[in-house]
Formats: sequence, C-alpha cells, structure tokens
Amino acid sequence: MAVDELVNPASGSVRTSHPVQGLPRVVRHITGHNAEGKSIFLSTDVGDHHRDLGDKSAISNIVYSTNQVPVELNGDVDVKYARENEVSFCLPSPTSKASLSSTTIPPNHPPEQPGITVKGGSVCRMIDFGPGAVSPMHRVNSIDYAIVLEGVFKMILDSGEERIMQRGDIAIQRATAHRWINVTGNGLLAARMLFVLLDVNDVHVAGDKVEGYLGELGKDYAGLPGHEKAENDKVEVQISEKQPVVPVAVEVNGTSGDYYDSEF
Repeated sequence: MAVDELVNPASGSVRTSHPVQGLPRVVRHITGHNAEGKSIFLSTDVGDHHRDLGDKSAISNIVYSTNQVPVELNGDVDVKYARENEVSFCLPSPTSKASLSSTTIPPNHPPEQPGITVKGGSVCRMIDFGPGAVSPMHRVNSIDYAIVLEGVFKMILDSGEERIMQRGDIAIQRATAHRWINVTGNGLLAARMLFVLLDVNDVHVAGDKVEGYLGELGKDYAGLPGHEKAENDKVEVQISEKQPVVPVAVEVNGTSGDYYDSEF
C-alpha cells in the first residue's frame, strides 16, 4: 500500500489522500528479536491503520494496543494482538500490501472501529483533528495520558472548567468527562494529539459508580462504552508468524512527501 492510500472500511476501497491538512506523516517501527537474540525491526509501516472519526472531522490511528498488563512479549503475542485490534474491523483492500497473511471475516459483518479502550490492557492512539474540530462531551473509564503533539487545544470539563493546552502539554484524564476543541490558528489549522489509555478498576464518586459515555463518538467505536467487544466476539484475523518489513516510500528526514495532503 502506498503511503497515501488509506482503506475505507465501509467499502474496502482505497482513497489517496489524508483528510487532515499540513501534519507530518507518522511512520511506525516495531522492534523484536531474531533467533540469535539480537534486536531487530519487525516491521515499518505507515498509512494502513487510520480510521475516519466524526464524519472525517478527525482521523484515528491506533499506534499499538495490548490486552493485558504486564504485557506478554514472548512469542510476539502482543504484536499479533495489536495487529488484530488495529485491522480486524478495518481490513486492507484486496490489493493492499499490508502485512497480513490471510483474513477471515464473517459474511455481512458490519465495519466497526475497535473499542476506545481494551479491558485489562492499553491503547496508544493518535488523533489528527481537522481545523476547528470539536469532540462531544464524553467520559471513558480509563486513565488517559493525553499529549499535544501539534497545535493548540482547549480542554473543557463537565464542570465548566477549561484549560488551553499547547504543544508538549500533557493532561492526565482520570475517568473524567471532557471535550476537546482544536483552536489552532483560531480554528483554521489541523492539530494532533497522542493518547495512551490504560484500563482502571470501577470508579466511585460520592458512593456512586461512575459510568462512561461516548456521546456522538459511540458510532465510531465498537462494543460497550469504554471497552472493546469480548475476545470471542471479535472477527478472526490470521496473521503470519513472521511479519515482513514493509517498505515505507517516504523520506522521513527529507521534505518530499512528509506531510499529508488535504481534503479541506
């Protein structure tokens, strides 16, 4: 898959531009070990694990996820799970060169986004916000490390309190209700945040259990609010034991092809 090609999960077709303007490309490198115990790169990829959010007002990129903490690295079981959770509901097109050896999906299975968090695990997700993008008020039963990578955001809590976050700022969301507003360039420019979400025990405030809710985000994420579907309900995705390195046709340190095109 070329670096500009993104799968449309509803149709399996490939579109050739990223709908968020002027943000640097993201190249992901996954490391591991060879038979001699030396550290190696298992894969390098870009562009094949993005999902539209909010009618293309934002783009979600699941960088990595695990289904347990501490994480089981033996046998590369974490790599296999991470690939399932990023692609099992966002399958590559038949002509894609994504590193899947074979895929099995039930007939008429609706396209879905993996859950916003993983029960007992972790999710590292990058979200590119289009100009002026606004998220609904929502609460996730997790502890979130939210880091501004590009741009300026306004974070608003359900109490009405708010903060301005700039590049490098970090918010620690402790199962609190909040919304995000991209105010970069007075709402005229795109912005990017990185979220690391860890599962938590049930949260109680003033004796009452705190419930998560996603609002309009619910249509973009599968399963119960705050968690992915149960493991036995997931689409089966068979992944080869050894993943080939996927060439990345982008000059990472250069100027050519380093930024996403725009549909805005």
